[in-house]
Amino acid sequence: METLQKICLVITIIGAINWGLIGILDFNLVETIFGAGTISRIIYTLVGITGLINIGILFNHIENE
Repeated sequence: METLQKICLVITIIGAINWGLIGILDFNLVETIFGAGTISRIIYTLVGITGLINIGILFNHIENE
């Protein structure tokens, strides 16, 4: 499970960096690399799913303390 947690954390961090670039510089790195099509939507969906997984990991960690 630790490997899944690290993968999800890395993907979420990449998503956060992309949102930061959009907010600060109005630059969307995902769409620049992959275009504004289906692949970008898949990446956004993957980032959203990993964010939800990270929420579950956070609450599980809080319960175990």
